[in-house]
Amino acid sequence: MGELSQIIKLDATDSTNLYLKGLMQSNSVRDYTTVITKSQRKGRGQMGAAWQAEPGKNLTFSVLKRFEAMQITHQFNLNIGVSLAVYDVLKALDIPDLKVKWPNDIMSGSCKICGILIENILKGKQIQSSIIGIGLNVNQISFENLDKVASLKSQTGRFFDLDELLSKLLARLRFYLDDIETKTIHQLLPSYERLLFRKDKPSTFRDTKDQLFMGFIRRISAEGKLVVELEDEILKEFDLKEVSLLY
Repeated sequence: MGELSQIIKLDATDSTNLYLKGLMQSNSVRDYTTVITKSQRKGRGQMGAAWQAEPGKNLTFSVLKRFEAMQITHQFNLNIGVSLAVYDVLKALDIPDLKVKWPNDIMSGSCKICGILIENILKGKQIQSSIIGIGLNVNQISFENLDKVASLKSQTGRFFDLDELLSKLLARLRFYLDDIETKTIHQLLPSYERLLFRKDKPSTFRDTKDQLFMGFIRRISAEGKLVVELEDEILKEFDLKEVSLLY
């Protein structure tokens, strides 16, 4: 286990990822240092999507992970490790119909319950450290104007203790990330692909030109790209910024 990670609790901040980044510039920050806030004013999802959360009802936190020898080319391994950590904790709490929507949203049924944003700090061709931001909807039950969003409480009817949930998530993150530098993508991918949201189901996608197209998610490439089968059995790989799944 090693020493316990430091947890910094804030009442409010613009973004826990930004706060942690600022901290790293002024202090030497220990591995697994965690910043958690009751209220995040400017939470960001993938691609700049705003994140709405009622203060004190959800978990919004960021974790620092330092690396010795993590290649940039292996960065998708982190997405897998973090996604599986969150999945494991929620699975143990009997949250129904859990899936991972590529690259790293956690779904319950067709609703998003958790968003993950990983920001890597690079040195040459290596990832020096990563700031892992996690926004998990826990006890909030109304989501104005947001479609296909849910929380642990809205999916189960149960109330969850945030501190207990946080310590379970941090323990599971350590379980996956402590030795992730020694793992290959081929060791990690099978567990992730088994959980892929809408895998092998006819799905609608939007490309960068705002065009809609149909396809089937078949797998994830070794670089972490989404492999979609289009008509005439053509397989095409998409990067994170190139496509969004509408479902």
